[in-house]
Amino acid sequence: MTEDRATPEKLKRDLRQIADAADSAFAETHAAREKALRLSRDVVRTSANSIRATHRGEYDQARRLLDSAAGLVAEIEAELTPRSSVYYAGFVEDAQKEYVEATATLAFTKGTRLPGPDELKVGPAPYLNGLAETVGELRRFVLDLLRRDDVSRCEELLELMDEVYSVLVTMDYPEAVTRGLRRNTDMARGVLERTRGDLTVALRQRSLEQRLAAFHQALGDTSAPAQGDGAS
Repeated sequence: MTEDRATPEKLKRDLRQIADAADSAFAETHAAREKALRLSRDVVRTSANSIRATHRGEYDQARRLLDSAAGLVAEIEAELTPRSSVYYAGFVEDAQKEYVEATATLAFTKGTRLPGPDELKVGPAPYLNGLAETVGELRRFVLDLLRRDDVSRCEELLELMDEVYSVLVTMDYPEAVTRGLRRNTDMARGVLERTRGDLTVALRQRSLEQRLAAFHQALGDTSAPAQGDGAS
């Protein structure tokens, strides 16, 4: 097989064509990356605002913000589908994780259906990492309830935290596959155990206060007839 001969001028033209093509590809990728970075920051900010609205009990506002975040996530997907190197650079999945965290926080605290990763259009790694961070938000919700002396949903939320951890701990895959899920799972376990301890102490104290109140009420009830008998 003979090789084609090329003059120096032809080689120079080939090099310029290759450079021009590379420059054009880099420019397109850079523009897509910059747009995705901006959109990702918007997703993170909107998701954080949704979480804050959920903690304030402003569920309609939280839902509207989640709808906005969903549109941003879809826009990122459309922009980066042909550019997997940018899509998996890390910042997109971080934004998706925040979106999942906000979605799960609203679902758990309001008691509504939990959308899955396909419905949210995110991969399993950012979805499960988002669930892991939801445990911290549920702890905050439990502590807020305890401060208001409202334990009506605390055990229910603790059970949800425990269930999330039980799901996460079964994912025994390398960190490169799960995107740091093991670390987030360990953090979720710590948050879960601290919350369990705080709730146990609070419930015991509440039970003790109720028994003391009942005891004092019983003392008052038994002393009233004795005072009446003495007066007669």
